[in-house]
Amino acid sequence: MTATLSVNLNAVAMLRNRRDLPWPNVISLGRVALAAGASGLTVHPRPDERHIRFSDLPAIRALIDDEFPQAEFNIEGYPTAQFLDLIAGNEPEQVTLVPDDPAQSTSDHGWNMRQDGEFLHPIIADLKHRGIRVSLFVDPDPEAPAVAKALGADRVELYTGPYGGAYDDPRRETEELAKLGATGVAAAEAGIAVNAGHDLTVANLPALVKRVPNLVEVSIGHGLTAEALMHGMSGAVERFLNALKA
Repeated sequence: MTATLSVNLNAVAMLRNRRDLPWPNVISLGRVALAAGASGLTVHPRPDERHIRFSDLPAIRALIDDEFPQAEFNIEGYPTAQFLDLIAGNEPEQVTLVPDDPAQSTSDHGWNMRQDGEFLHPIIADLKHRGIRVSLFVDPDPEAPAVAKALGADRVELYTGPYGGAYDDPRRETEELAKLGATGVAAAEAGIAVNAGHDLTVANLPALVKRVPNLVEVSIGHGLTAEALMHGMSGAVERFLNALKA
């Protein structure tokens, strides 16, 4: 089964926020992405609202409910009380829990699964009680999927930043891909589904799909937005969908 594509709108929102103006319009571009074949929309609302604003979330929820009911809303972030209130108010189909410090410019590591398990377990249980699928952001580590499964998570999201960052170093790119593949195998053995995200591109996505055949979803923002500047949002989505099938 081909992995689905969730379009992360953070980069679009960050560009919008450079001016006190409503464009580029996050909702309009989300609509274009879904109409082009994306299976969902992802956002990562940070406390300082430097890209996605809290006020964007109800509008994205309404877009999906009213026009694309088959699509999914994925909200990712660190589970503060404020974040969990946003989840309760906007009812995403999936929550991706990420160990972000508010000062980080972007996510750059996964959870320490054994150290953070006691903190995560009740949060996961509460989200699942509300009928929300839970994914944990993890570094490539064959031990991580089994721990995530034991904590009650439905999926792990493989942090692919080091793989994406090795675009100009074929040897290191091969090494990072091997780590992701080993974690994918471990996830299959543990019986937990696999998402992936961070610095994925049209160029590096096909190799990831081949190496992690149990991949069910990719969440892509920066690379897809860069493609959209060249090819338009619809064209960028089409290019990434083709890359998933390559």
